[in-house]
Amino acid sequence: MAQQANQPLPSGFILEDYSIDRQLSLGGFSIVYLATDAKGKQVAIKEYLPNSLALRSKGETRPVITPDHEGAFRYGMKCFFEEGRALAKLSHPNVIRVLNFFRANDTVYMVMEYERGRTLQEFIQKHKGHISERFIRSVFTRLLNGLREVHLHKLLHLDLKPSNIYLRRDNTPVLIDFGAARQTLSQEQQLLKPMYTPGFASPEHYGSRDNLGPWSDIYSVGASLYACLSGGSPLAADERLKKDTLPPAMLRWEGEYSDRLLEIIDWCLNLNYLYRPQSVFALQKALVETVTPPSPKNNTHWLGRFVDKLRKSNA
Repeated sequence: MAQQANQPLPSGFILEDYSIDRQLSLGGFSIVYLATDAKGKQVAIKEYLPNSLALRSKGETRPVITPDHEGAFRYGMKCFFEEGRALAKLSHPNVIRVLNFFRANDTVYMVMEYERGRTLQEFIQKHKGHISERFIRSVFTRLLNGLREVHLHKLLHLDLKPSNIYLRRDNTPVLIDFGAARQTLSQEQQLLKPMYTPGFASPEHYGSRDNLGPWSDIYSVGASLYACLSGGSPLAADERLKKDTLPPAMLRWEGEYSDRLLEIIDWCLNLNYLYRPQSVFALQKALVETVTPPSPKNNTHWLGRFVDKLRKSNA
């Protein structure tokens, strides 16, 4: 089935005890709605609807699934439901709260708390290249509290990136939009391509993904940190494996940020997962260490500083 955009449920549609207000986002795997529950509280509802397997036309409530895709769709729905069940057990201020999950319209829905604010991606775009180290450390230290809780429950996020880090109005970070079910689905069913974001996905996301683990989410943390400094996503891991032209943070931002922060970013972005922090706790410990403020820059371009270092080492 050719990939086409699925039509969202209309405003005012009654779904269990919820009334759909409007669509918040539309992706290749799901549709997210703003809705209101029976008590008048606004919630976010994610609908499982992969457009590579199912198609819902305008005016319809149930998707059309061809017999060839029935097995893959059902398996993905099961994974999505299990993901909701697992996330519902989590209660942490830095992880999106799942309130309910249910089956309807031949698919599955996950009801989550509706958070007001913006994504870290939006913040990066607004403050491109001008985000303070204090802000970065504050956001990521708290974010890692949430990620640590996720890992303690034997779960992985697997789609960690600035657009999946939500900042409340007080800049408290919240982990949203987990990709675990999609990764499991792509492993079992070849009809669905792996759902990850180049630049933020670890090398383990590519290929068989046998080595996925906490260190894979940690690579994504490093890539998100890098994006805070650069204003854009780093070079994709599969491209780095062919030829690594990604400038190390230690060279690119020397003198602009503390050496410790830059070392941490490069540590997390190591292509060999064995040489990254093996746990969130290890990364947190490094991130909260007291740092020496960066020294004044003596060269405005990272390449120039790199050449200077080479000259000194060869002298």
